[in-house]
Amino acid sequence: MTDGSLSVNEQIDEVLRTYADMVYKLALSQTKNRADADDVFQEVFVRYMRNTKPFASEEHQKAWLIRVTINCSRKLMRSAWFRRTVALTDRPTEPPTFDTKEKSEVYEAVLRLPRKYRTAIHLFYYEDMSIADIGKALRLPESTVKSHLARARRLLKQQLEGEWDHEYKLI
Repeated sequence: MTDGSLSVNEQIDEVLRTYADMVYKLALSQTKNRADADDVFQEVFVRYMRNTKPFASEEHQKAWLIRVTINCSRKLMRSAWFRRTVALTDRPTEPPTFDTKEKSEVYEAVLRLPRKYRTAIHLFYYEDMSIADIGKALRLPESTVKSHLARARRLLKQQLEGEWDHEYKLI
């Protein structure tokens, strides 16, 4: 929720400074592609600028941005354009850089998860949201969010242990 004394441009700048990184990372985790994440990012903030309803709190504003990011990502993935286009190369878009190889491997494993699990993991670990807040943002019961997190952790453990066993196994 922005200060009423700020101009519209200052309010938008403040929201961008506060939430741009979160929106972009969430869009990237949903689309797995920087160009598509850029498109989603732009659409989210265009919708924010067009939104005329006031937000009740900072949490409400953050939840709205998360919900719109997820909805825009899903809309893009379901679009006829997206389903009918073929990438110019088979090489996936380069993932963001991390300070350690382990963090990069974990992020790549997260991207291989089904979308519903990837979303829960991203919001919980990368955005530090509580299960209750994730449930509100995704419009899911807390028990469902807990199930998504548990299943995602199990899948990540299988993926990462398999890679670890394969790469680092002592003979």
